[in-house]
Amino acid sequence: MLHMLMPIILVVFSNVFYNLSTKYTPSGANPFLSLTVTYVTAAVLSFLIFLTSGKGMQLPAEVSKLNWTALILGISIVGLELGYIYIYRVGWKMGIGSLVANIALACILLLIGALFLKESISIRQLIGVFVCMAGLILVTK
Repeated sequence: MLHMLMPIILVVFSNVFYNLSTKYTPSGANPFLSLTVTYVTAAVLSFLIFLTSGKGMQLPAEVSKLNWTALILGISIVGLELGYIYIYRVGWKMGIGSLVANIALACILLLIGALFLKESISIRQLIGVFVCMAGLILVTK
């Protein structure tokens, strides 16, 4: 059970600091320079962890295993982080902006999973999507 919870705990814990840091990115700071510092930090940390993971000596072999997803993930992360910086710059409250974005994301991913990945959606999950949509309306009014 713990092995199932640890990734969720990591995501939640990291998201707390993610949202706090994007909320408190200085409004006068250029968001692209801020993201550059962010990505340099992430790149150095990721590479150091890679080197110490035991696979560091196999760099060419590991690079050959990559495909287009690493590039699309990088582009997506820039959009995600820039979006969050602007969510807070235009005045969304931390709890509401993040809530709206994440509920909308969860509903869209549920539909994408059903339509394109052939994942099943139960009636209960569909009701949950409608409850979430109603909640979004209530939270944003």
